[in-house]
Amino acid sequence: MSSERTLVERIAAITGGDAVLTGDAKANHCQDWRGRYQGEAIAVVFPADTQQVADVVKLCAAERIAMVPQGGNTSLCGASVPLADGTAQIIINLSRMNSIREVDATNYTMTAEAGCKLASLYEAAEQADRLFPLGLTAIAPHCEIGGNLSTNAGGIGVLRYGSARDLVLGLEVVLPDGNIWHGLRRLRKDNTGYDLKHLFIGAEGTLGIITAAVLKLYPRPRSTATACIAVREPAAGVALLAHLRASCGDTISGFELISRSCLDLVFKHIDDTHEPFAVPHEWLIITKLSNVLPAPLDEALRSALQDFDGVIAFDITSDEAHAERWWKLRKNIAEAQKAEGISIKHDVSVPVSRVAEFIADASAALRAAYEGIRIVAFGHMGDGNIHYNISMLDAAQNDAFIKLHEHDVNRIVYQVVAGLDGSISAEHGLGQLKREEVTHYKSALELELMRQIKHTLDPHGLMNPGKVV
Repeated sequence: MSSERTLVERIAAITGGDAVLTGDAKANHCQDWRGRYQGEAIAVVFPADTQQVADVVKLCAAERIAMVPQGGNTSLCGASVPLADGTAQIIINLSRMNSIREVDATNYTMTAEAGCKLASLYEAAEQADRLFPLGLTAIAPHCEIGGNLSTNAGGIGVLRYGSARDLVLGLEVVLPDGNIWHGLRRLRKDNTGYDLKHLFIGAEGTLGIITAAVLKLYPRPRSTATACIAVREPAAGVALLAHLRASCGDTISGFELISRSCLDLVFKHIDDTHEPFAVPHEWLIITKLSNVLPAPLDEALRSALQDFDGVIAFDITSDEAHAERWWKLRKNIAEAQKAEGISIKHDVSVPVSRVAEFIADASAALRAAYEGIRIVAFGHMGDGNIHYNISMLDAAQNDAFIKLHEHDVNRIVYQVVAGLDGSISAEHGLGQLKREEVTHYKSALELELMRQIKHTLDPHGLMNPGKVV
């Protein structure tokens, strides 16, 4: 205990005593957003700048104390909280590092510190008449860009703009020994060897701590059109996406699938939400077109939808407030599920052409194995990423069902995913949740290469241990 007290005092000497939490004050930082994982840390420290991060990391490395990088603590797989195995750990939370260092509108870049919330990045880009397109949903008000990059976040704009990995030109990273990699380059072409930034994007803090990033900006759209579309089945949605891409090209900036089970939960738990059509439908698509040209997009979208046989009904608007009422249905699915109770969650991806096949095959296998289940399927059909969650229709049965069957449910879903050449984690990462599961679906060579990279950068295993590898 005395050595821990001494360590906390030494950290406080670096950051200031007000920037260190101990005792009950650190409880919220030791539990994840879903309430699934809860560990224990000696302290939570809030560095004010990159040098303080480096100094804290050097101290922890010298004392062989494990470190857990943390931002908004919105990890959905337990990557941002300490382990519960008794390991001595310090949480290094970057929320104080929330400065936007530079906006270069001519270069279409923004340099931001890891603790910047997405909302502040949107606002800064808008003030420069630019767009930062990383469009997340339920956790967007709370998440921070450092965590988004550490998990290679996706969201609703991947179809057009790519995932977080595609939105980064350069990084600043504190390595596990406390050295600082100054990689904040604003170049679009730099062919001088290995592109090191990609080691840290998606690594969930296991190779180092991202402290700042150079982010890509885009022109702000001058015209938009959003459609809410009822389709007969997911296969019609897949075909519709291909049709719209051929008809409307790269103006499509989002294409989201919502099942009836999602809507039922949203209407039950989220205020001021309503059926978009007079008659309820089993499957909805929300799609958005945007263009930097001011020419209206409504008619092009209307014409494309009228030409497609698989559409049951649709409505189109260019009014952002009207469109937001539809997006509210999509953005609050996770919150509605949380209000309903726990579930077995999957964040998977398959080739876009096989999304409908995945939903059909996984659903058939699960319903054959378990009676009385609810399947909540929704997500980013435009890039093949489906959130596919299972619980009991009677929420009171969930605890027992999950304790007894989670492993087998996962195996059913993941075997379908593997058979379709998919991935068991599309945008949420591995964290603690899928660390062991991924060993069944990556080759021995891939896993060994990952372990070698981890050992090279973090030979003592101190950076976010127990996550990813």
